[in-house]
Amino acid sequence: MTPISWFVLASTVVAVIAMSVGIIAPANAMGKAICTALESLARQPEAEKSLSRTLFIGLAMIESLAIYCLVIVLIVLFRNPLLEYLLK
Repeated sequence: MTPISWFVLASTVVAVIAMSVGIIAPANAMGKAICTALESLARQPEAEKSLSRTLFIGLAMIESLAIYCLVIVLIVLFRNPLLEYLLK
């Protein structure tokens, strides 16, 4: 195999690992946030509006981490700047 083939293979493996970690970590954080919000709602049902608003903002921020990870992985897979350096 050529060095470029090895580099593409390594990039793909690293992208898969990064995407796996980048999805698992936000999923765990979302689960914990929802669990905590439900416990808070069970204890103080009158605080539903403020808890819901805060929960949705937090979930959106957590989800953005997974989207950032996806964007970086797609850049590494389809427009890798190091690959252009190897081709010169």
